[in-house]
Amino acid sequence: MAVPPCRNPAAWDFGRAPATIIDMTDSTLPRSPFAGTLEFHDGAPMQSIAPEELARILQAHELYVESKQRSGTRANLDATDLVGKSFAGLKLWRIRMQRADLAGADFAGADLRRAILIGATLQRGRLAAADVTRGRLSGIVLTDADCAAVCMAEADMEFAIMANSDFRNANFRDADMSGAILDGADFSGADLRRANLRGASFQDTRLHGADLREARMGGAILNHASLNGADLRGAYLRVAKFHRTDLSGADLRDVEGLTTEQINHTIRDAQTRLPHDSIPEPKDGE
Repeated sequence: MAVPPCRNPAAWDFGRAPATIIDMTDSTLPRSPFAGTLEFHDGAPMQSIAPEELARILQAHELYVESKQRSGTRANLDATDLVGKSFAGLKLWRIRMQRADLAGADFAGADLRRAILIGATLQRGRLAAADVTRGRLSGIVLTDADCAAVCMAEADMEFAIMANSDFRNANFRDADMSGAILDGADFSGADLRRANLRGASFQDTRLHGADLREARMGGAILNHASLNGADLRGAYLRVAKFHRTDLSGADLRDVEGLTTEQINHTIRDAQTRLPHDSIPEPKDGE
């Protein structure tokens, strides 16, 4: 099914101070249950770039986009130090920023459709209202970031680290977020329909009113997550982990793989709608 294009606000307040560069060797960072199974960094040294050279590359890329690839040059900023740079509102379709250091960078309202950001670092960056449809972001570090209303429909984000970020009202429809770390993030009002969330970690994550219909959540970790008012109809929840998971007002009709044992570790209320074949009394999850 085709995903409707994302619509971005015309103007944003783009001011933001550069962030501290993240240290991927820091043992305190959240880690995927699959950490170590894939490597997104090839050891290539980070290269610096002069402001005038960056401006020239971006201008040539804009021409590449506007001419529908008939003119200009596709930008390749792989493994480039772009800490604190502003790309707000720019046309960055198909840009290459694989393994780039984008800590504190601002992409608010930018067109990043089909962009390649595999293994990039975007800690404390901004993607608010950006369009990253079908982007390739596997292994990206996107922590403590402002991503409200971002569109990441059909994007590849396997094993991404996206903890403590703001994804309110974002679009992740049909995205692949398997093995991603989403702890402490806010997905309130987000569209996660048919998203691949297998093995993803949602510990202490807020999913108030999120649309998770037909999402694949087998093996997902939902300890202390809040799914108040979320729609999980048709979601796949086999061996998903629950511990004091708030399902108040959530709709779980027609979910697959949900057991009574899982339900017993959740918090429910009279508005929680469970599968017809398993309806325990409301109680505080242990």
